[in-house]
Amino acid sequence: MEEYKQYTDEELLKQLHNGNSEIIDFIMEKYKDLVRRKARALYLMGGDNDDLIQEGMIGLFKAIRDYESNKEASFYSFAELCITRQLYSAIQASNRKKHTPLNSYVSLYSGTVSQNEQAIPLKDILPSVKEGNPEDLVIHRESARQMEEALRERLSEYEIQVLNSYLQGNNYIEIGEQLGKTSKSIDNALQRIRKKMSKV
Repeated sequence: MEEYKQYTDEELLKQLHNGNSEIIDFIMEKYKDLVRRKARALYLMGGDNDDLIQEGMIGLFKAIRDYESNKEASFYSFAELCITRQLYSAIQASNRKKHTPLNSYVSLYSGTVSQNEQAIPLKDILPSVKEGNPEDLVIHRESARQMEEALRERLSEYEIQVLNSYLQGNNYIEIGEQLGKTSKSIDNALQRIRKKMSKV
């Protein structure tokens, strides 16, 4: 698998379409952290994070299957869109089964995180996009930018620190140790964030 690291995603996908099926495993592993971030970001009442990760991996597989190199969008952008769309579809299906309105969930993270970026920006409160063309990607990002600005106006600096740490995969105790706060304080902050997010 090491030899694949020297190629871009787009070059790898060309090899895949020429019959090199090992590349699927490499790309699935490479993008697994993105799927986890997206799944963790989506807070679903009564939902299961492991189920959301599985749905996100399905979205990633669809991106690998459907990506067309002649499109202007990069594979990373297309994969991010497919993962987000799959997660929202899963939530909508879950809510229909429960006969609950779609606003019974809120998203805790929205946006584009570069492959080399460690800090998580506050940007994924968007409806699913029907087509992965460049125009939709531009609209998706512009909407995310506007929502991020609206959210930043409502969150305190402390709440932003809590949210960023939470989205990096830390639990309440770990966040508390980082910020010098109790687990209860972290829990209260996340509850306030969810309420503010739902208003945005």
